[in-house]
Amino acid sequence: MTRKPPSILWLRRDLRISDNPSLLAACAKGGPVIPVFIHDDSVAHLGAAPAWRLGLSLADLANTLSDKGSRLILRKGDALDTLLAVIEETGAQSVHWSRLYDPEAIARDKAVKAALKERGITATSHDAHLLFEPWTVETQQGGFYKVYTPLWRAVKDRDVPEPEAAPSRIPAPDSWPLSDRLANWALGAAMHRGAEVCLPHQCVGEAAALERLQAFVDGPIKDYATGRDLPATSGTSNLSENLTHGEISARQCWHSGLGALHAGADAAEAWMKELVWREFAYHLTYHTPRILTANWREEWDAFPWNEDATRPEVIAWKQGRTGVPFVDAAMREMYVTGRMHNRGRMIVASYLTKHLMTHWKIGHDWFADCLTDWDPASNALGWQWAAGCGPDATPYFRIFNPETQIKKFDPGHDYIHRWIAEGTAAPSATALSYFDAIPRSWRLSPDDSYPDPVVGLQEGRKRALAAYENRAF
Repeated sequence: MTRKPPSILWLRRDLRISDNPSLLAACAKGGPVIPVFIHDDSVAHLGAAPAWRLGLSLADLANTLSDKGSRLILRKGDALDTLLAVIEETGAQSVHWSRLYDPEAIARDKAVKAALKERGITATSHDAHLLFEPWTVETQQGGFYKVYTPLWRAVKDRDVPEPEAAPSRIPAPDSWPLSDRLANWALGAAMHRGAEVCLPHQCVGEAAALERLQAFVDGPIKDYATGRDLPATSGTSNLSENLTHGEISARQCWHSGLGALHAGADAAEAWMKELVWREFAYHLTYHTPRILTANWREEWDAFPWNEDATRPEVIAWKQGRTGVPFVDAAMREMYVTGRMHNRGRMIVASYLTKHLMTHWKIGHDWFADCLTDWDPASNALGWQWAAGCGPDATPYFRIFNPETQIKKFDPGHDYIHRWIAEGTAAPSATALSYFDAIPRSWRLSPDDSYPDPVVGLQEGRKRALAAYENRAF
C-alpha cells in the first residue's frame, strides 16, 4: 500500500498538542505530520522579553513532540518560501495552521494560502486562538461590537466546543527535513542578564499551563471577584503568558471556568468575563486594525500628548523611579517576573498618559519590549482603555490616584515592600532582584535614596483635567 503524503503543521501561537485543531486535522490526513515553526518577520520584530519567552515555549514544545515520537522543525526566513522549501523536501501535500487576526498575519496567511493552492497544495486554516471567530459575533444591526458589555451578553450563553484531547500518536515521516538549532536563533539575546532573573518566574509549556489552570480552579477562582484586585495576593490565574503563546487554549480555560461556576464558584463568571475581554480585544483588532497603532477614537489625534520618550519623567517611569510607590512597584514587578498585576497595569498606564501627559504609544511600545505575556491585541486595547482614546474606554477624565489605590488594594503595603528596596532596612529578595534585572547602564542601587515624585499627584491631575477641558471631544 502506498503511504499517504505528509502534512505540514505550521505552528505560530498554538504551541501545544491538546485542543489543537490544526494538529488533529493534519493527523486525520493519515500520512506523516511535520510540525514546523518559522522565524519570519513576525518573530524578528518581537521585543526582548516576548522573543525570549517564545524561545522557552519552543524548547518545551520540542520536548513534548519528541515524547510523542515527533519533532519540531525550525526554519528561518519568509513564511511562503520556507513552506515551499519544506514541501519540496518532503513531498507534503497539505499545510494546516491556526488563524491569527492582526492585519500583518492576515495578509501573510492569505498570500500563503493563495500561493499554495495555486500549486495544488491543500492549505487550511483553523480556529484555535479564540473562543469565537471575530466575524461570527455581530450586533443586531449586523455590525461589530464597540462596547464590551453588550458583546459579553451576546456570547456568554453561546456553546463553546469542548476542548479536544491530544492525538494518541503523531505519525512521523521516514526521514525528517533539516532543522535549525533553536540556540542559533538567540531569541533571548536582547534580555541580557535579565533573563536569569526572570526565568524562575516563568511557567513554561503546555503541561505547566494545565497544572496552573487546575490549581487556580481548585482554589483562587472562588474569590476571584475580589482577589483579582489585590496585587499582593495570588488571586489571579496568571495564565496570560500561556494564552499568549497558545500553550493552553481559551476553550480549555472557558470550560474549566464553566465547571467551577456550575460547582458553585460564582466568582468564576468574573474570570470568564476576562476571557471575553481578550476576545473583545481581538474582535476590535480584526474589525478596526488601527487600534494596534493609532488612536481608535480619531478625534484624539490632535490631543496634545507629549511624544518625547527621552524626557526625564518618562525615563523615571520606565525605571520604576517616579517616586510614586504603586507605579514603581508595578514597573519593577515587570522587570523581575516579565508580567505585571492587572491593577498595576491600569495604574502605570493612567499615570503615564494622564499625570505625565505622555502618549500611550510610548507605554504601549515599552510593554511590548518588556512583557513575557505580551499580546498585540490585549496590549493595544489596555493602553487605549487607560488613556481614554479607545473603545469602551475608561472616561477620559477619570484619573487613577495611586495613593488611594494603594489604600484600597494594598493597605498593608505588602506589594510595595515586595518590590521597592530603597529606604528599607531589610529589603525583600524580590525587591533586590530588580537591581539584578535592569540594565547596568541605569546605574541604580538599593542603597540609593527613594526619589521624590517627578510630578505631584494633584499637580498632574489638574494639568490633565485642564488639557481635557480645552479639548472638544
